[in-house]
Amino acid sequence: MQEELVIVILNYNTRAHLATYLPSVVQHSKGYRIVLVDNGSPDDSVEYARRHFPEVELLVLPQNYGFAAGYNEALKQIEGAIYLMLNSDVEVTANWIEPVLELMRRDPDVAIAQPKILAWTDKTRFEYAGAAGGWIDALGYPFCRGRIFGHVEEDRGQYDAVQSCFWASGAAFFIRAELYHNLGGFDGDYFAHNEEIDLCWRVKRAGYKVVCAPQSTVYHLGGGTLEYESPRKVFLNFRNSLFSLLKNAPAAQLFLLIPARLLLDGVAALRFALKGQFRAIRSILQAHGSFYRNFSATLEKRRRIYQLIAQYRIGPENKDGIFRGSIVFRHYIRRVKEFGQLF
Repeated sequence: MQEELVIVILNYNTRAHLATYLPSVVQHSKGYRIVLVDNGSPDDSVEYARRHFPEVELLVLPQNYGFAAGYNEALKQIEGAIYLMLNSDVEVTANWIEPVLELMRRDPDVAIAQPKILAWTDKTRFEYAGAAGGWIDALGYPFCRGRIFGHVEEDRGQYDAVQSCFWASGAAFFIRAELYHNLGGFDGDYFAHNEEIDLCWRVKRAGYKVVCAPQSTVYHLGGGTLEYESPRKVFLNFRNSLFSLLKNAPAAQLFLLIPARLLLDGVAALRFALKGQFRAIRSILQAHGSFYRNFSATLEKRRRIYQLIAQYRIGPENKDGIFRGSIVFRHYIRRVKEFGQLF
């Protein structure tokens, strides 16, 4: 019999995270299958998990495929109705699964969901990567209920209502397995970062919902693999965001969106220069170079994605979670720092 939900944790070279965070997952996920996928770690993660967590299944991949392709490789081998992809640096709490799962049981149009994600280092504040549900602005810049760019809010219960949003965080990502496979899963070429936004965008173009269920709470360390402003992360975030835009935005808008992003990414480079972070500037230049070198290949992906969406569409595109203005303008010019001040 197929499990209703399978928890899948991708691990790469983070045995210390297993020791710190996996006990909470085991304790608070009774009755659910937990699969630890090792992404070719050079450390002793596999032996440690085998010795200390015999109740957790192990799936060992032969190499490091990266976050996106690593999950794709693993999920080819894992059966379940709903996948719960969980970062290895997430501490979960009692009854963290049921509120999200019940939401998906009640509404079959809910394809993807996340819990409320708070910071493990300061449990009174939202966590950067996901907070209380992801949004996107008219130019394709992502932000969250509870986090706009680098400003992270204190959790005062202001976002405790269930909300249909634009994207869910890959830190704790519930998705219907059939839809994950039907719509192509994560884009393995991303390696890491923004792959969940790209997949959510596809899902919403097919008419489905993405929601945040704040009745469930988890705590995410964040930056466990790459620090937020590391050159590698800057490169992946800027490049992959452009990939997602080219693959998913309406064709008529791309003639304005791409030049606008080029201009605003230049402004971002200037901000890095003012902070003396010159390696980040190089990363932005490399991101744009990689984007334009792969422009034709990305257009081909766009064509294939369109065909998949047409095949599995259940209704018109779901546009919940799109902010019609520019979050860059509202934050840096109008000085809006909190999500609630946008409306």
